[in-house]
Amino acid sequence: MSIQWVYPEPFTMELVVDPAAMDGLGHTNNANYIIWCEKCAWQHSEFLGLAVTDYQALDRGVAIRHAEYDYFQPTFAGDPLVIGTWLVHCDGRLRIERHFQIAHRDTGDTILQGRWKLVSVVLSTGRVTKMPVQFSRTYSAAVVKIPTS
Repeated sequence: MSIQWVYPEPFTMELVVDPAAMDGLGHTNNANYIIWCEKCAWQHSEFLGLAVTDYQALDRGVAIRHAEYDYFQPTFAGDPLVIGTWLVHCDGRLRIERHFQIAHRDTGDTILQGRWKLVSVVLSTGRVTKMPVQFSRTYSAAVVKIPTS
């Protein structure tokens, strides 16, 4: 079954839901989806050429200012998932927006869609600051065009 991605050419990460991810109701605890999105975002950033060590060396980072998640279906232990992510906005100064989609690999069903609004910060103080040129160049070049309705 193919996955109908919300945007073209996602950066993807695959995983199989671990039994330890289950909550008391017998399905995946929602906190796991957030952790998986974060892991996928870091893998995408590293793929683009910016790793945690680069953030640390520059004393700069991007922090989530706002996050939204829409959950459509539950998942269970053993379910194979694919997480897709895209950068959909980078103003080159302060703000970045990243979107996510989690889909069941076998059925193609969308499990979750998420959105992060991020802001450039000084790591040592947490203060908002202009993003370094390395961030602006790297992330701006990776922004996908999204269809407007």
